[in-house]
Amino acid sequence: MDALIFTAMSGANRALKAQQVHANNLANSETGGFRADFGVARSQVVAGSGFDARHVTRLEPSAVNSRPGAIHATGRELDVAIEGEGFLAVLDGGQEVYTRAGSLDVGPDGRLSVQGRPVLGDGGAITLPPFSQLAIAADGTLSVQAQGEALMQPVGRLKLVRPVPEELSKNGNGFIISRAGGALPADDTVRVKGGHLERSNVSAVEEMIATMALGRDFELQMKMFNTASEMADAGNRLVRG
Repeated sequence: MDALIFTAMSGANRALKAQQVHANNLANSETGGFRADFGVARSQVVAGSGFDARHVTRLEPSAVNSRPGAIHATGRELDVAIEGEGFLAVLDGGQEVYTRAGSLDVGPDGRLSVQGRPVLGDGGAITLPPFSQLAIAADGTLSVQAQGEALMQPVGRLKLVRPVPEELSKNGNGFIISRAGGALPADDTVRVKGGHLERSNVSAVEEMIATMALGRDFELQMKMFNTASEMADAGNRLVRG
């Protein structure tokens, strides 16, 4: 009976954590470049002598849904969308992280950023000179027309990476990171599309259905817990009787 209690309570906890993952996905269904999360868990035996018949759910770091979001034209020269697989590299708190959000901004000092985080190029954070026009090539090369000049000149290149989806996770700020830690190498095969942005890959319908299913799972786990408690009480009465 106590083995059933372990199963029911850890299963209920997994359902609650999974609901949090899907709620966060649903909240970001309109966030550009957002990649949905998968809740990941596995069964493990309870540690300790004599507990081999008791199992609990072990929660793992969430996995990232690699399905691409829809790409739409914006006409803004600082917007860029990744075509196919790949990510932009940015700095978050001194750590290199990755994102599909491509709404770039240029600060007063020329620093290129996404969501306030510096965008990385081949040689570190990208700083642009004063310009009147900017273009982003398919390979991520940034070209600008300097003020007073007639021709476009390349001034840097976005660092683009193509990691294996199964090796990715997210940090506390929602940016993509490698499960192994450290920076990923640049990949010259990744292609981008200037003047476009990628929408979130979250399906609101799928997330709502998953949330309802998890609610039913939680109710079932709690019924199992109550049944185990009633069985334990009945057993105790028989022993005392």
